[in-house]
Amino acid sequence: MLDELIRQYGRRLYGLCIKLCGSPYDADDLYQETWLRVHCHLDQYHESQPFEHWLTAICVNCWRDLRRRERWASLLVSFSTNEEQDRALSSVPSQDNAAENAEIWEAVRRLPEKYSTVVILHYFRGYDVRELSRILKIPEGTVKYRLHQARELLKGGLRDE
Repeated sequence: MLDELIRQYGRRLYGLCIKLCGSPYDADDLYQETWLRVHCHLDQYHESQPFEHWLTAICVNCWRDLRRRERWASLLVSFSTNEEQDRALSSVPSQDNAAENAEIWEAVRRLPEKYSTVVILHYFRGYDVRELSRILKIPEGTVKYRLHQARELLKGGLRDE
């Protein structure tokens, strides 16, 4: 059964992983972690909701967990110089290969997690406010507020650059 789900949803899930992570290496880890959790919790899926919404929620939660772990790990790692840090940051591939979108992706990645998540899922994955509310388990009004705040932050950030 899992093989069929991977065939049916794997490509879109991997696209979401790339959008969230910005790196194919991190996206691979997120993709695998998501399917592992799906396998472990498949008995908790309720057929009353679309499977893709459930899968997306698991993926976003895995991504949040990975980001939390990264934040803690980054506290333990120190660079000798600022140049070393700049080299490491510049080696991270952009979210999208198109040069004209690189600024936008960079701005989205700099947003606080709660805003970048709704932006990616709404504008780049096509989920509407109601679907995001169910996926993220937050009220629709909160989704709308976060989208509004994210747009304002992006306008300011892109205008400054």
